Amino acid sequence: MKLYRKFWLLGIGFVLAGGLIGGIFGRLPGDAKANSALTKEDLVRDYSEALQVVDANYIDEVDREETLDSSIQSMLWTLDPHSAFFTKDELRKLYEEQASEFYGIGVSILQYRDGVYVQSVIPNTPADKAGLRFGDRFVEVEGKDATEWSSYEVSQNVRGKRGTPVNIKVERAGSSNPVDFEIVRDGVPYPSIRNYFMLDDQVGYVALSGGFQETTAEELDQAIADLRTEGMQSLVLDLRGNPGGLLPQAIEVTSRFIPEGETVVSVKGRAEGYDTRELDAEGGKLEDFPLVVLINGGSASASEIVAGAVQDYGRGLVIGSESFGKGLVQKIYPLPYGTGMTLTTARYYTPYGRSLQRDYSSGSIYDYFTHSNGEEVNGDTQIDAKPKPKGTAVKTAGDRVFYGGRGIEPDIEVKSLEFTPTRARINQEAFFFVRQLVAGRVQGFERFKTDKQTFQNTVPEGGLQISDPLYEAFVNFAVSDSESGLSRANFAAEPEYARAKLKEQLATARYSSEAGQQVFTEQDPQVLKAIESISQARQLVETIMVRK
Repeated sequence: MKLYRKFWLLGIGFVLAGGLIGGIFGRLPGDAKANSALTKEDLVRDYSEALQVVDANYIDEVDREETLDSSIQSMLWTLDPHSAFFTKDELRKLYEEQASEFYGIGVSILQYRDGVYVQSVIPNTPADKAGLRFGDRFVEVEGKDATEWSSYEVSQNVRGKRGTPVNIKVERAGSSNPVDFEIVRDGVPYPSIRNYFMLDDQVGYVALSGGFQETTAEELDQAIADLRTEGMQSLVLDLRGNPGGLLPQAIEVTSRFIPEGETVVSVKGRAEGYDTRELDAEGGKLEDFPLVVLINGGSASASEIVAGAVQDYGRGLVIGSESFGKGLVQKIYPLPYGTGMTLTTARYYTPYGRSLQRDYSSGSIYDYFTHSNGEEVNGDTQIDAKPKPKGTAVKTAGDRVFYGGRGIEPDIEVKSLEFTPTRARINQEAFFFVRQLVAGRVQGFERFKTDKQTFQNTVPEGGLQISDPLYEAFVNFAVSDSESGLSRANFAAEPEYARAKLKEQLATARYSSEAGQQVFTEQDPQVLKAIESISQARQLVETIMVRK
């Protein structure tokens, strides 16, 4: 469920609650009926009466389904920020993501200043077979004007039931007229691990950014096996931006690094079956290479379980910025008519007893979800984030001290790459330039024309060089674009960044979004620090072996 929709529903709930308490039935704040002695029967009667008043007197016709949805969500938000209501479509998508697959056309999309564009096509999906390309701009979906839609709106409209067609019209660089497609929706893979490759001759990198789904541990095993064949002797496990997911998968992933029988996470709740339970690492192949885990403000829940266990036992080094701080356990409860809700039933604690959950007792829902100490959360940089309160001190393995009640603190704090307004404009112009470049429309560089991505996950060694003439053509393109807001002085101040972004977009257009991500790691300060810190991670592994 999108955050803006949640805030909108919350506002409806506040209005409804204020009316019920303050005026519709003439209750006073001191009325005994307005306290915890209120029975379920009272609540049902009051809601029914309120709905009757609204039905009879509101200026417009009332959408009862929407009113009910917002009422349930508002009720859940009086409990905590993570108990949530899901409509039928939202619940279906939740199950699809947990199954590591959804039904759609198979493209990665991004929104730029004048619309939503195809950033990359997923191989062997309906979009690939139909011929969609990097740089295609969505003009219409099912006859509806999509030129002013957001990425979310495009995504919602191209997804649907398996086997059903969706008609799409795109604007393509090099084509004088829009291009029409009828694409039949089918399963689209939604893997947890989006990419993996070697950072150097000995250090492997695994981007576990797609949540913890049913196939996560299996994907990790395959990635590690493949990287070992390439000479991997240590691993950087990237959990940045990973929002969490299935608890059993978090246990399985942690079991690759923590010995069988050791506690991975404690679960404490009130209901039957949720009294304190310690969930232990399972048997299987135990990896003993040096390990660095990357986290940031978008790492939550299952990601924090993995990072917390690795850190508590001193099994690896945690680098980046503080995690989100979500330590509440949700269970999915189906409701009538295909809807459902997630209800918090317990709390998570690290093996040494740190609470993962950040305080949510004060402030608004908006403050809670956008709070990340100025780091990036779901693509948005929080500039006015408040500092997290200092939690309870907990001594972990090797007498290291960390604090509970604030997520996971990194062993080494490293800020992410800064995204200034100038850099954001450079990013956008790099995309627009490469869109023209691979369409064969940049004079003197027609050899870069690309009809289809090759779907290689990494850039072949020496296979992509940004020459000075190509870079100069990019600068000329951006400066001459009246909407870019860029000058030569901007490029003179950011030459390395601009070259890297041009290379990243070109890698995406010619190979894949995964190849573009590989290029991005070349300038990622947190990844570079991880490589630099492998020797410290090795010392941690050796210390554990001595303790045993």
